[in-house]
Amino acid sequence: MDYVLRTNALSESYNHFKALNGLSMNVPKGAIYGFIGKNGAGKTTLIRLICGLQTPTSGDYTLYGKQNTEKSICQARRRMGAVVETPSIYLDLTAVDNLKQQYYILGLPSFDGLEEVLELVGLSGTGKKKAKHFSLGMKQRLGIAVALVGDPDFLVLDEPINGLDPQGIIEIRELILKLNRERQITFLISSHILDELSRLATHYGFIDSGHILKEISAKELEDACQKCVRIEVTDTEALSRVLDHMHFEYKILSSTQADVFAQINISALALELSKVNCEILSIQEHDESLESYYMNLVGGERNE
Repeated sequence: MDYVLRTNALSESYNHFKALNGLSMNVPKGAIYGFIGKNGAGKTTLIRLICGLQTPTSGDYTLYGKQNTEKSICQARRRMGAVVETPSIYLDLTAVDNLKQQYYILGLPSFDGLEEVLELVGLSGTGKKKAKHFSLGMKQRLGIAVALVGDPDFLVLDEPINGLDPQGIIEIRELILKLNRERQITFLISSHILDELSRLATHYGFIDSGHILKEISAKELEDACQKCVRIEVTDTEALSRVLDHMHFEYKILSSTQADVFAQINISALALELSKVNCEILSIQEHDESLESYYMNLVGGERNE
């Protein structure tokens, strides 16, 4: 498998605090890689390192096969664009003039492709409207447009839908999918909105306390996520006794709800529950979410 980014035991320290602690991760070419972790886990530090805004305390990384200690890493970075923390845009300039500034910064000889980039992100009709009058979603799309100048094939987005309304979230999602499918752009997306990320990602990296807990493809995650039956009853204490007797794996959620990880004969279960004066109120199939998978992963790591 070809990889756009690989990190090897990457560490970064601020005084006595380790923001990254031996982090090793692999972003496959063509992937939408969801980078998941709580605030302070090290996501933004990793992004700043690979963008060349910081240097690691120890460890190394390769970008398109070029190691960060080689001079050629600068050329490799020209193949990537990034929106780190907030979009890098000039609020008093129009969308066109914002892109022109990026053309100047990159030293590009002409403005070829400028209108195409604006069309791609849905901002071609903004005319003389200044960026300070854009909606939050439009500003985010303009930030991505700026990152697309120079025709990169690797985009790094730090919390791209943070603060957006539902319409803005849909627009950013569709833009990312379009760029990935039509332009084969690889994405590294840091986000704490896991439900939305699950609609996009082809691969995941779970980070906690500066190191990777697990890397997994979306297909592997789907296979790993336990399917269960969610049962609502009048008394989960009685339910747990019956489930123990029937040798079923389960998880009590409340005084009335439980998840059962097994194929259930509902008639047999109802009969056993009736013997202990417990009634089934409702029953439905339920899939483990990305969020619950992450929480179980982090919890398991901390309890070892």
